[in-house]
Amino acid sequence: MHDDRVVILGAGPAGLAAAHELVNSGDSPVLLEKGDKVGGIARTETYKGYYFDIGGHRFYTKIDLVDRLWREMLGGDFIKVSRISRIFYKGRFYTYPLSIINTLANLGLAESMLILLSYCKVLISPRPKEETFEQWVSNRFGKRLYRTFFKTYTEKVWGIPCSEITAEWASQRIKGLSLVSTVSNALFGSNNTKSMISEFDYPVLGPGMMWQRFKERIDAGGGEVCLNAEALKLSHQHGLITDVTFREGESMRHLSVGHLISSVPINSLIAMLDPQPPADVVEAARSLSYRAFIIVVLIVDCEYLFPDQWIYVHSRDVLVGRIQNFKNWSAAMVPEPGKSSIGMEYYCNAEDEFWLKSDAELAAMAARELALLGLASADDVLDSFVVRQPFAYPVYDRDYDKHLRILRDFISTIGNLQSIGRSGMHRYNNMDHSLLTGVLAARNIGSAQHNLWEMNEESQYLEERKV
Repeated sequence: MHDDRVVILGAGPAGLAAAHELVNSGDSPVLLEKGDKVGGIARTETYKGYYFDIGGHRFYTKIDLVDRLWREMLGGDFIKVSRISRIFYKGRFYTYPLSIINTLANLGLAESMLILLSYCKVLISPRPKEETFEQWVSNRFGKRLYRTFFKTYTEKVWGIPCSEITAEWASQRIKGLSLVSTVSNALFGSNNTKSMISEFDYPVLGPGMMWQRFKERIDAGGGEVCLNAEALKLSHQHGLITDVTFREGESMRHLSVGHLISSVPINSLIAMLDPQPPADVVEAARSLSYRAFIIVVLIVDCEYLFPDQWIYVHSRDVLVGRIQNFKNWSAAMVPEPGKSSIGMEYYCNAEDEFWLKSDAELAAMAARELALLGLASADDVLDSFVVRQPFAYPVYDRDYDKHLRILRDFISTIGNLQSIGRSGMHRYNNMDHSLLTGVLAARNIGSAQHNLWEMNEESQYLEERKV
């Protein structure tokens, strides 16, 4: 019997961090990962020697514990990357973070003055209550700049109007920004906002290097990382998880559980519980939603296409939302001289019409859109590879918080269960925040008493900086 066994679901940054912390304290956790590699949405995929990131992941943190851990894992395999990213809007490219000269030149003096007047209007008479993304951003930038640089891209990502996305998502993801801070950064380079940093670290062969090092440390320390191992059922009684049933390859296996740490989507966690939770809990879980993500990687017969690591596409003429140029993250990710590898990112709902398009259809569309944006010729596209990622982004719709609180309250009644990470907490965490939840959850199995949900809401863990 292994009544003290710690079982961890999901080998993304949060689950791996939890397992690593436990190994360091002398435990031998078992980590179950449904996929064939570690890293979750922050993993690195490969195709014919080309390495690519699922979405683009910068390594930058203000959390000392996380920074030390990253450097311990990678050491000299970290490279320093100078950030270059732009916004594509109405046929023009805008540097991001915004540059005054570039922005004025692209918008024109008349439009720039209208944006400034819109901002002055909101300064004089701001909306007293901010409930939606649209209201939150408009209160800080004015309505006109909101429509220019926020509305189209945000609605592509989430598939719902900005008036149906909660203000909480904006306050978590773009905290610290205002027109004043944006202009200050453009003029003087004075910026402390995490999302607008000018330099970051990156593993030379993509973030998968980091997570593979975690796996190696866990395995060497007596833990067990099981790939292609999908948890199916979590038996519980008397307020405790007792065992987990999972499929590993073609075999069904069972593990007794002393403690369970889960980084799988919280609604999937609830669905696995046996016996089933009360009806209101089941309904709350079904009501939470996640946005899916598809990346179409195009191998292009061209040495140089554009200087950016990524471009945000604020155009309704194409469906692509963001474009990655992996050579500009790290030249080692593109093995052939004279070639480029481009990631065309699309957002949808799992199993919808777009999700079900064939790889050939997606590749043809991505090549057309790359050409339409003037970034490459479709004739230069040599090959393609498609990855579909469900449960990519937790959706902050109007009722999500109500549903999430029901799930949090129920999980709190199960004494040996903790839910961590972006999907496990239905919170749009960055990698460092997700990793920290794993570390602290592992410490809770000892003598610590960290409230992981409160941690995510404290200002020291978020991106806010006063302006």
